[in-house]
Amino acid sequence: MRADRPESPGPRRVLVLGGTGTIGRATVRALAARGHAVVCLVRRRDPSGPADPVPLPTGVTARVADVTDPASLARDGIRGEPFDVLVSCLASRTGLPDDAWAIDYQAQLNALEAAKAAGVTQVVLLSAICVQKPVLAFQHAKLAFERVLMDSGLAYTIVRPTAFFKSLSGQIDRVRRGKPFLVFGDGMLTACKPISDDDLGRYLADCIDNEDRRNRVLPIGGPGDAITPKAQGENLFALLGREPRFRHVPVALLDGIIAVLATLGRWVPALAAKAELARIGRYYATESMLVLDPATGRYDANATPSTGSDTLFAYHARVVRGEAVAERGDHAVF
Repeated sequence: MRADRPESPGPRRVLVLGGTGTIGRATVRALAARGHAVVCLVRRRDPSGPADPVPLPTGVTARVADVTDPASLARDGIRGEPFDVLVSCLASRTGLPDDAWAIDYQAQLNALEAAKAAGVTQVVLLSAICVQKPVLAFQHAKLAFERVLMDSGLAYTIVRPTAFFKSLSGQIDRVRRGKPFLVFGDGMLTACKPISDDDLGRYLADCIDNEDRRNRVLPIGGPGDAITPKAQGENLFALLGREPRFRHVPVALLDGIIAVLATLGRWVPALAAKAELARIGRYYATESMLVLDPATGRYDANATPSTGSDTLFAYHARVVRGEAVAERGDHAVF
């Protein structure tokens, strides 16, 4: 029987995966602000070294555990304690096939089984809007776990956000140095509704108590109209008080690079990995991060829900003024 609501109202014991990334930290802050008792599992970037630094709010517990090892999850993460909710912001760092299936699928599956054994009745999963049109390994891995979660019998909310601020901020320094803003094609091939870490973190935290979001797959974007790469560049030049200058990169160039790398990758594994990274880059260069209308095959900005109050342009203004630092993480476009 599906659990449609947590067993008890009020603050929950929440187990968080991926809580040390930029979005994960924002989600943990939101959970703690709502009074939940949060245990955040962290992983070592270097298995033989110390744990990654954990900049978490006061009162949040951090535990080092290997999410790829069920025994470590139980021994080091769960520790025989009960939990009410699992919130996962976990994602593979590269998107390469081995990494994607190990983290976006198997590690998530490991955590789901460990959480069920600990009494969890509700799961909030951070996924990605790009799984609507899956062609890449990490998209298939994410979808495979989404299906497992939906069939698990637990109450679930799967959140598929659009583009992140950190993924769209890599050219600020480039433009500051007097270089042109890079766009693919005419700069209007794609559009998105970027969402800030804090707006997304609050949305994820609110999924615990919002029954209207229970047992649903929810695309979500930030506030305002959808924006194109060209509009992003124009705004950045305006913030810097400069005339817009663009360098147009033909998509065919990416296709040629992918073809060469894929061919050489038959003999050199490192080049095969580079080919997959190039495919990921091409996907984001040519596909909008908006809701896809299955009837027309077109992306629909009007059908893409919005939340929050922070806009990409306001964020870029803060970065230009030195009031914010762009944390690009592992998934920046440039």
